[in-house]
Amino acid sequence: MRFIAKTVKTDSSLTEQLIEAIDETDARRQLTADGSAIISMREERDYSIGAAFTARGTRVPLISFSQELIALLDAGLSLVEAIDTLAEKETNPAIERSLAAIRARLFEGRPLSLALEEQPRNFPPLYVATIRASERTGDIREALTRFIAYQQQIDVLKKKIISASIYPLVLCTAGLLVIVFLIGYVVPRFSAIYEDMGGNLPLASRLLMQWGRLVDGHAALIGLVAAAAIAAIGYLVTRSSVRAAVVNRIARIPSVGQHLQVYQLARLYRTVGMLLRGGMPAVTAITMSEGLLSAALRPALQSALQAVREGRSLAQAMQDHGLTTPVAVRMLRVGERTGNMGEMMERIAAFYDDQLARLVDILTRLIEPILMAFIGLIIGLVVMLMYFPIFELAGAIQ
Repeated sequence: MRFIAKTVKTDSSLTEQLIEAIDETDARRQLTADGSAIISMREERDYSIGAAFTARGTRVPLISFSQELIALLDAGLSLVEAIDTLAEKETNPAIERSLAAIRARLFEGRPLSLALEEQPRNFPPLYVATIRASERTGDIREALTRFIAYQQQIDVLKKKIISASIYPLVLCTAGLLVIVFLIGYVVPRFSAIYEDMGGNLPLASRLLMQWGRLVDGHAALIGLVAAAAIAAIGYLVTRSSVRAAVVNRIARIPSVGQHLQVYQLARLYRTVGMLLRGGMPAVTAITMSEGLLSAALRPALQSALQAVREGRSLAQAMQDHGLTTPVAVRMLRVGERTGNMGEMMERIAAFYDDQLARLVDILTRLIEPILMAFIGLIIGLVVMLMYFPIFELAGAIQ
């Protein structure tokens, strides 16, 4: 990242300079290293299309980074040597700068968690917390292994949902394109043929033919409106507030909302379980994982945390505030009795994941034939309304 900053030097001279840094924190550290005072600073942005695509690939890939770091540590390298090796072999300039900044912090004697925390764009709080918990026990390799397993398990369910959505999405897109072709190209040409038969056509066919004449006469305007509507929908989809509102609406559907809550609870339990196994206190682990829940469930989690602080058991607090299921409550109670709450939470998450995977499989098998039948019905209806006047004409001739 590049920043344009105005600073006042120790000799009271005002300067404006361009500086490259990992993030704003790193830029401020570099600018004030010689005693200068920062007056203003802003990021230099590249608004080109190429920059928008290449910016996506400048983040550190956490799984591969963790796997390579484990391999180097197992080979006998120290942590500083391992980070130095990863920085030297990196070909992406942005990632190389990020690793170089981590290496510089380690040379200064700072802990790895602090070096990672200074780069929130590359290392999320959960990853930093995992490393910080491992620094207390001195087993960073085990912490990285747990995070890799955690991330892979999260990705498995996401990939199942995405792969289950691909075919219905392709089917809907193909059906929509066929319908647009029929209504936007074929129907206008049929309407010109049937202009003299308007009084003899059924109502539905007349409406379809009128739409065809409208499209034929205002094709440019309709295309412009359609493009604007698509752009507006695309913009709304990128807004987090709109996505949250849509999720809240969907969550109000009784059956769907229940399964969405189970999905969120699975992520919560898995994350908390990983942090507990890393040696983090339960209240701190749950507080850090609060962002995994939707805004509608966060007040319930905060109330449950308050109950735990007041001395109630975690299982009872989660049950009283609707953040568990009958199976999960019993497993949490077992975890409290045995003192192995972290592993038990991960088992609850695995149980939820299996339940959701079966649901996704069932829905995929049901939705695909329903979509095919629905799209085929619409296409068949449009074709029938177009050819119905021909059948009427043939009957009149006979």
